[in-house]
Amino acid sequence: MSVQTFDPAQAGAVDVTPAAIEHFRTQIRNAQDARAVRLSVRKSGCTGYMYVVDLVPAARPDDLHVQLGDDVELLVARDSLAIVNGTQIDYVAARNRYVFLNHVQW
Repeated sequence: MSVQTFDPAQAGAVDVTPAAIEHFRTQIRNAQDARAVRLSVRKSGCTGYMYVVDLVPAARPDDLHVQLGDDVELLVARDSLAIVNGTQIDYVAARNRYVFLNHVQW
């Protein structure tokens, strides 16, 4: 058995590919009231959790802010940090969907 520590302020909790950043940018520009993208998880299915990506007008007080570019901000729900830590977000245009890779073992 091993013990891992997790520092929510640690840079790199979530890695985002250039394709995903560009898709976020396009989505924010096209949405009337969106100012950022928010990543969270909710309980669902066999694995226990499902990633949720929302366009939001503002951060919640406890969100972790990750600046992805001058005009793209990713907000990570603090109560989801332990689950999304180490996740890479990619966007596959051919399938018009996000792909989440998380190699952290629980």
